[in-house]
Amino acid sequence: MDVPRQTNKRRRTLTRTLYGVGGVTVLAGITLGLSHLKPAAPSVSRATVLVDTVKRGPMVRQVRGLGTLVPEEIRWIPAATEGRVEQILIKPGTAVKTESVILELSNPELESAAMDAGWQLKAAEADDANLKVKLQSQLLDQKAAYATVQANAKQARLQAEADTELAKHGLISDLQMKLSTSRAEESAIRQELEEKRLEIAVESMQAELAAQEARLEQLRAQADLKRSQVRQLRVRAGIDGVLQQLPVEVGQRIAPGGTLAKVTVPGRLKAELKIAETQAKDVQIGQRASIDTRNGLAEGTVSRVDPAVLNGTVTVDVALAGTLPKGARPDLSVEGTIELERLDDVLYVGRPAFGQEQSVVGMFKLDGDGGAARVQVKLGRSSVNRVEILDGLNPGDQVILSDTSAWDAFDRLRLN
Repeated sequence: MDVPRQTNKRRRTLTRTLYGVGGVTVLAGITLGLSHLKPAAPSVSRATVLVDTVKRGPMVRQVRGLGTLVPEEIRWIPAATEGRVEQILIKPGTAVKTESVILELSNPELESAAMDAGWQLKAAEADDANLKVKLQSQLLDQKAAYATVQANAKQARLQAEADTELAKHGLISDLQMKLSTSRAEESAIRQELEEKRLEIAVESMQAELAAQEARLEQLRAQADLKRSQVRQLRVRAGIDGVLQQLPVEVGQRIAPGGTLAKVTVPGRLKAELKIAETQAKDVQIGQRASIDTRNGLAEGTVSRVDPAVLNGTVTVDVALAGTLPKGARPDLSVEGTIELERLDDVLYVGRPAFGQEQSVVGMFKLDGDGGAARVQVKLGRSSVNRVEILDGLNPGDQVILSDTSAWDAFDRLRLN
């Protein structure tokens, strides 16, 4: 027969407690161990990343920017006066000469004012001629009066000399001699006064003629200005070139100073490049540049660097040399490369998609096990598609240049 076993409840409780504590301890240990394990390296297809090999040798530093071809010589033709566009004779794209009439304006008020100025000038010229005749007549009268006084003075002087001789011989009285001498002195004084009056008359005539000539020149200048403005209603090119822009239409009213046309010299072009402000610090006048017009390359040199920054870029002018490629024309979009300097013996690699020059970045270096490990690389001077390596890599090392920001949490990659 079965006999019931006497169990110790306290011992059973203690055993269960020990088992529970042991299980928790084991679970905590497993969890702690798993937390210290490094995450598994992600797999990346070799075909989806850009890999380059570190090399040692010469490196050319360059900067690149987009831009346009612009004429070196541009003539903006403004409206000399207000007018209405009556006729457009030449369309944009047409070759023009200096005297080619591009368009015609009309301004009836100006034409009327030019006629009035012309008539006023003719009237002033007639008045000037009349004044000259009048003053010449007055001057002749003054000269005639002076000649009469001069003759009388001479006659009185001779009479006084004769009476003096006669008085010495007692032929006439001393009183008569004194009267003759007095008349001679009076005539000499009148001659002197008349001579001064003649000089004043000459000066007065010259001053009056000068004032009249000044008024005449003023009217002549006004008439010339009005006639010039009327002639400028026929708008001419001013230089030999090509009519590039004509921003007006027939019937349009143009204010003074408004732009009527743009004429350029097509054979003399330069490139205006927009260089990022972070890359423009090393650009200097005289550096060599190459301009890609999509139809060929044109060589040139940097001729101007804009001192101001606009929208994050610096404008750099490149003067082109030699014959331009076919199709080169104003406003053509181009891409320019400027050579900053040539480095003879440096360690370099293709420019990565991340990191700036003179900085330290993490790059994945390929190993022989089909993977890549992150290494710290110190970058130096950079170019368009290359960057100098100062520390962290050696010649022959292969690194990933593609953007690896998606794997910032990993120190290794597995390449498939």
